[in-house]
Amino acid sequence: NPGEPSPFVTVSATYHPLLTAETHNFPTGVAPFPGAETGTGGRIRDVQGTGRGAYVVAGTAGYCVGNLNIPGYQLDWEKESKQPDNLATPLEIEIEASNGASDYGNKFGEPVIQGFTRSFDMRLGDGERWGFLKPIMFTGGIGQIDGRLTEKKAQEKGMLIVQIGGPAYRVGFGGGAASSMLQGENVSDLDFDAVQRGDAEMEQKMNRVIRACNEMGGKSIIDVIHDQGAGGPANVLKELVEESGGRIDIRKINVGDPTMSVLEIYVAEYQERSGLLISPENIDQFKEICRREKVNCEVLGEVTGDLRFVVDDSQDGSTPVDIDLDALLGSIPQKTFSDVHSNGRTKPVLLPRDISVKKALEQVFKLVSVGSKRFLTNKVDRAVTGLIAQQQCCGPLQLTVADSAVIAQSHFGLTGVGTAIGEQSIKMLVDPAAGARMALGESLTNLASVVVEDLEQIKCSANWMWAPKLPGEGVAIRDAVRAMRDSMIEIGIGVDGGKDSLSMATMVDDEVVKSPRQLVISLYAAVPDVRKKVTPDIKQPGSALIFIELSTGKERLGGSALAQVYGQIGEISPDMEDALLVRRGFEAIQRLVSDGLISAGHDRSDGGLITTVLEMAFAGNCGLAVNLEGESSVFKKLFSEELGYVVECQETEANLVISLLADAGIIAQRIGTTTIDPQISITFNGQRVLAEPMEELRRLWEETSYQLERLQADPVCVDQEKEQIYRRSGPSYHLSFTPELPDRNLQTRSVKPKVAILRDEGSNSDREMSSAFYLAGFEVWDISMTDLLEGRATLDEFRGLAAVGGFSYADVPESAKGWAATIRFNDRLKQQFESFYQRPDTFSLGVCNGCQLFGLIGWVPWAGLNPPQQPRFVRNNSGRFESRWVTVKVNNSPAIMLEGMDDLVFGIHVDHGEGRLHFPDSEIERQVIDQSLTPLVYVDDNSEATEIYPFNPNGSPQGIAGLCSPDGRHLAMMPHPERVFLPWQAHWLPEEMKELEASPWLKMFCNA
Repeated sequence: NPGEPSPFVTVSATYHPLLTAETHNFPTGVAPFPGAETGTGGRIRDVQGTGRGAYVVAGTAGYCVGNLNIPGYQLDWEKESKQPDNLATPLEIEIEASNGASDYGNKFGEPVIQGFTRSFDMRLGDGERWGFLKPIMFTGGIGQIDGRLTEKKAQEKGMLIVQIGGPAYRVGFGGGAASSMLQGENVSDLDFDAVQRGDAEMEQKMNRVIRACNEMGGKSIIDVIHDQGAGGPANVLKELVEESGGRIDIRKINVGDPTMSVLEIYVAEYQERSGLLISPENIDQFKEICRREKVNCEVLGEVTGDLRFVVDDSQDGSTPVDIDLDALLGSIPQKTFSDVHSNGRTKPVLLPRDISVKKALEQVFKLVSVGSKRFLTNKVDRAVTGLIAQQQCCGPLQLTVADSAVIAQSHFGLTGVGTAIGEQSIKMLVDPAAGARMALGESLTNLASVVVEDLEQIKCSANWMWAPKLPGEGVAIRDAVRAMRDSMIEIGIGVDGGKDSLSMATMVDDEVVKSPRQLVISLYAAVPDVRKKVTPDIKQPGSALIFIELSTGKERLGGSALAQVYGQIGEISPDMEDALLVRRGFEAIQRLVSDGLISAGHDRSDGGLITTVLEMAFAGNCGLAVNLEGESSVFKKLFSEELGYVVECQETEANLVISLLADAGIIAQRIGTTTIDPQISITFNGQRVLAEPMEELRRLWEETSYQLERLQADPVCVDQEKEQIYRRSGPSYHLSFTPELPDRNLQTRSVKPKVAILRDEGSNSDREMSSAFYLAGFEVWDISMTDLLEGRATLDEFRGLAAVGGFSYADVPESAKGWAATIRFNDRLKQQFESFYQRPDTFSLGVCNGCQLFGLIGWVPWAGLNPPQQPRFVRNNSGRFESRWVTVKVNNSPAIMLEGMDDLVFGIHVDHGEGRLHFPDSEIERQVIDQSLTPLVYVDDNSEATEIYPFNPNGSPQGIAGLCSPDGRHLAMMPHPERVFLPWQAHWLPEEMKELEASPWLKMFCNA
């Protein structure tokens, strides 16, 4: 409730398995909560398995690979190419690992809202080869938990031991053993056996069961919950009863592969499963919830209270396991490891004599860690849940430069959670302690852009990927851990979770190749108002740029992007030598954001100060005139990656901002002006060192992403986007009415019209749809297809029906075909839907997957068409899932939900893989257009209907984004109005529209 204390606390989860033999699958990993070792989708179950069950909200992802070696796009520094025989190439991993994470998030309904990527493979000064040949796929997450459910209940004799989730398969077998070895030490069969496969739809169904119990609040019928991960049932089931003891029947586990032995059933790490303790009096209710969500519920045994763990085999009457828990889970003897510091391998950075700022910048921008990440963000849903207040993209052109991510706790308040990542693996090659401190510093400067409740409430997950068993690496990780610890204590934040992967090396022709030392710090903190934030895009050309110095004035190039592109890592790394200065800087930036004194902000990190200011201009679609001075070289000034921050403010506020920073003991200086004219001018000590059109520099920044896009989407579409992005003016919105919040009395009145929020297995947009209709004054009901099939509900009792987005049946038989078949081939359901459609007092809305459903069951454009004539929605022209913030225009049409909205031009989310409208019969297409049954269209920056990608993300003819019935009661659309019925849900708004109290899309639901 707005204005009331929230019962929720934030939780984080992390997961970063290594990709082994099959790089498109995910092997074993370990999670940050005790006993929550996990594999595919592990970040999701980490959250679910916290306390007595928690809520998943959003995810993060990162990828570290070797040299990309993109065909036809050779990068000068990519000297090494020899790869292990049993691993996919870095290029394949970069694409397929991100495809896997994106697809999993899309189908679960977990938006991926921040991340990072690196490519590195180099021989250092001593001839030793370091490269991410053993790659990293990092995923993490953010969620929340009801404060009443944070503590697990005591294990009591007689409680039932239960598992839910997917069936047992021979996957993830020996995963823990495989991932703890250096690649090449083990036989390849072990790698393949250890690889795990994920089923996002099963994960989502299981999540719905847990969420149903969470929403009982303090009365949840889950007493204890743990997710299944590393070690399989052998681990999770013992942990459920570690303080009491228990007995189970192994044959009660649902087995998908009947050839599995008892041992394999017991230890394999098959995924999408959780173990629970449930009191006997609650088991029938729990089974009913599982049945509604189509999830297996296995009652395996019960808590015995004898401190033994016993596994029976009812098939042959044997007892394969009978263990004393104290002996198994007691104190582990401490080991002692000896190691010494390795000899220095670093040399000063030496740049070519003929180097210029433009040449250096062109090289640095080609690094995947520096340039655009468009190739990652456009294929993963960043808006599902309707709780996302900030994700990777910002500005009118939605460039991938945001520093932090923000989620809201609900659709009915403004509190939320901010999260940010810091990682500086290449600097840790130069100096592990300095690199660890820099990772912490970067995470703080990233999080500074969103106002958090209190710095000392900030917590984080710290994730280590290293090879500490190799000479010199054990002491190196010890140095890094101590450095991170000491700095965190000084600043006042703490680690409350994390994990490690300590086998980060592989063999190539008998040579050990170590992956660069990696520490990923994921900060998170409570946010009192999700709107209190800044993004890097310049908002008001003609403004001042101010640089905030958060280092001790040094300009070191060690571990920098500039060093890497010239085949070096340097001798001295940047460092966070004054942790209290960084704390003061963080708090000062927070005040500037909170008081509205700055309109944009961006941290200095990969690529240096020049990248910071240029990304601000790229995202703001404007120019810069920057004037710098210094005693060092221009390359150190522009490309060193010391800690720092750049802010945009009004010219009239510049002196005040500098004064306020000085009062906090922070050095700040005005370094330039933003300009409407899209030209970049940078001078150093009075000499102009860069003078280029902004669009040309942005083209360089986009180039590597463009090359990667061509390998994962239709090249014609990719080329269209490349052509458009450089000359775009940005979208032009037009409000044809004044958006308003509905009267709150509508939500509290005793009699309200009932709307069914209809979902099927795999649907994922029901929560935000429910909130939009609730806010408009409806009595909202969550109706699953199982409710209709089993007669728990019928459509006869509802005035409205909203079929939601998602991936029903994982889109295996193409989008919505499984959902449509459930209706069309069940006579009772078919009649029920037809009756609802024909009733004159009903309306329906189908969005995304629901829109595809309406086409397949013949609800739009009108009923009665022969199947060969029926318009439907098919694969996007780009050949892949598209996540975009697009602009649409509302046409004059009979659609009742769009009444009074004609000529509205506004942004909206699209997230779909099959959204292209296909008319098999051209005569039907002509009639649809003649009858004005196309209520909205995708438009370009001139507000004209378009088929050009990416303005039109799927290639629908004439830009058509939806259809309606001739009487206007039934509306189907691919874009998601339910994900942007509030202004803070918009990925971008013009400055003059940021004070709107409601999004114009809310009017749709009020109209209904």
